[in-house]
Amino acid sequence: MRDRLVVYPYFFIKEKFMYTLSSEASFDSAHFLKDYIGKCRNIHGHRWKVKIEIYAENLQSDGGFRGMVLDFGDIKKELKEITNYFDHAFILEKNSLKPSLFNALVEEGFRLIEVDFRPTAENFSKFFYEHFEKKGFPVLQATVYETPNNCASYSKGVR
Repeated sequence: MRDRLVVYPYFFIKEKFMYTLSSEASFDSAHFLKDYIGKCRNIHGHRWKVKIEIYAENLQSDGGFRGMVLDFGDIKKELKEITNYFDHAFILEKNSLKPSLFNALVEEGFRLIEVDFRPTAENFSKFFYEHFEKKGFPVLQATVYETPNNCASYSKGVR
């Protein structure tokens, strides 16, 4: 690993060089933000785009993965699996609907997915980061686009 010391007037930063890979996938779903003051309090849909960035300080040095961080196929497979899970569903924060409405939607055959967080781009970025981290990927950052121009990212960094 190569390190470089960068000198700024009042502090020192030790930079580390690393490799990064990124993969993206999209899914379409509906959600709403309970208690929000604005248009997003109503049920609406998005084409969410999820970007996962993986890192390594060094490339693998031997075997079939020599010269690589990871096989892109492994990242794409996991990303496709988790985004397919959410695709064309109504994503709800747990207990955000009255039980009678929730049950009526279930009876009508709607595909509902309850999550333990408010379904915002910010919370989704943390969700996807932690999902990949639990699967053993060295995650640098997860970014979730709510629209083509608006996104939120989550990473564990030192400031």
